[in-house]
Amino acid sequence: MPDVLERLKVLIDSSTPIVVIETVEEMRAVRLVRAASAPLNLAVFEWSIASGLVRCGSDAVVHEHGFPGSAHTTDTGGAVALYHSQDPAQALGNLEALSIEAVFILKDFHRHVEDPVVVRRLRDVGQKFSANRRTIVITAPAFTVPAELRGLIEFVELPLPDTPRLRQIIDEVAARLGQTRTLHSSLDNTGLDAVATSLRGLTEEEADRAISQAVVTRYGLVPATVTDVLDAKKDLLRRAGMLEFVDASENMAAIGGLENLKGWLAQRRGAWDDDARQFGLEPARGVIILGVQGCGKSLCARAVAGEWKLPLVKFDTATVFDKYIGETEKRIQQVFRVAEGLSPCVLWIDELEKVFAGSGPDSASVDAGVSSRILASFLSWMQDRKAPVFVAATCNNVTALPPELIRKGRFDELFFVDLPNQAERKQIFAIQLANRKRNPAEFDLDQIAVAANRFSGAEIDAAVQSALYAAFASKQPLTTETILAALARTVPLSTTRAEEIQALRIWAKQRAVPASAPVVIGEGA
Repeated sequence: MPDVLERLKVLIDSSTPIVVIETVEEMRAVRLVRAASAPLNLAVFEWSIASGLVRCGSDAVVHEHGFPGSAHTTDTGGAVALYHSQDPAQALGNLEALSIEAVFILKDFHRHVEDPVVVRRLRDVGQKFSANRRTIVITAPAFTVPAELRGLIEFVELPLPDTPRLRQIIDEVAARLGQTRTLHSSLDNTGLDAVATSLRGLTEEEADRAISQAVVTRYGLVPATVTDVLDAKKDLLRRAGMLEFVDASENMAAIGGLENLKGWLAQRRGAWDDDARQFGLEPARGVIILGVQGCGKSLCARAVAGEWKLPLVKFDTATVFDKYIGETEKRIQQVFRVAEGLSPCVLWIDELEKVFAGSGPDSASVDAGVSSRILASFLSWMQDRKAPVFVAATCNNVTALPPELIRKGRFDELFFVDLPNQAERKQIFAIQLANRKRNPAEFDLDQIAVAANRFSGAEIDAAVQSALYAAFASKQPLTTETILAALARTVPLSTTRAEEIQALRIWAKQRAVPASAPVVIGEGA
């Protein structure tokens, strides 16, 4: 917050003609502009299409401060607005004739910049304002800059609130609600810090709403508030449509085999802690898990968060791509900001190749270069970010990935997950049987592991499930023979897509680290 405030002060004091604040937090943006203008002794005016142009915090008639024409009283707290100033072009014409130094907040002005008259007048006003301390501040959820205005505009980004600010919001909400309700609190500072941590990743207004609902629900701040706030945050992020909280109850023990990958992850656990930083370590950046379909890549990504006890958020790539040029890039930047606000966390990107499918040399003719610009933004963020966000990305078609994405410095390692070998299949069967309330010791795991040669983990899971259906229908217990029969009825992917799997193995042999011991030719190859 202080950094944003200081930047606004500098921009206004240096006669920046137009400042754009892209945010859904309009009230927060207005408060910041007022706070930046006060020490500069500058008046602040607000414009909206509903109320016209009104001076903030004053009942004085607008034309007495340098505006031509008449004024009339509105219903906005006794403030006075200029006649005909609701029309955006007319409002800008009035600003151009202004004779005093001031700051003018134009709300939701993004809806009017497709009008050539409005753009022309905005350009005229901006050129005139650059000669003295007069600044237009446009607040909007998103703003596409017309080509004529690019040299006049500066952008200001509102960061997500940090933990100290979230603690303030909690105190503010409790004080506000306590004026009309009898509230009780059983949380000490540690508990309040836990509530603030649960709010990370939300905007100030979202955090205020989440904690308000939790306080009203529990009539105060209690240990259950932490869970209430976390649930509210999950709903808010889900509705935003870019990141989704995923249950990370699994850990690496739920995955059979993959000892190399497990060992690598175990070494990096806790690298985001203070003692690790003092030791000279940087948090791990991320890993790409490449491999045969159905061999547990997505399960590994989820298990990383469960093993490390970190929140897991899934990047929904489909919602980021927007039909309007320029909006997609802004959405991807918002994803990065939210992920950093949630840190330390694990960011799961499933099927990474689909995100950058059009980032090749011909992408400009396919999607106006959107994919290439997203790739550039992603690479820059992966290289430069400081917040401990571990990116767990899965990939099926590595040939679709741009080469600059998989070089060292972006991701820490590229692991290849092959079909499970004999020992790993045995582990997988034991895990699947235990998950279904069966004692693995009652089954001939060696025999069924041999019968499942060239089966993926997902196919083993499906075979056990199929055997359970068969046993239930026949009202017989699940046995080794039932599972063997289910395996015999299954044609594995390694048979139907043998050529693709072999090509993937050849590519990975020289370019990726095996996630587990290599499959012996003739046994599980």
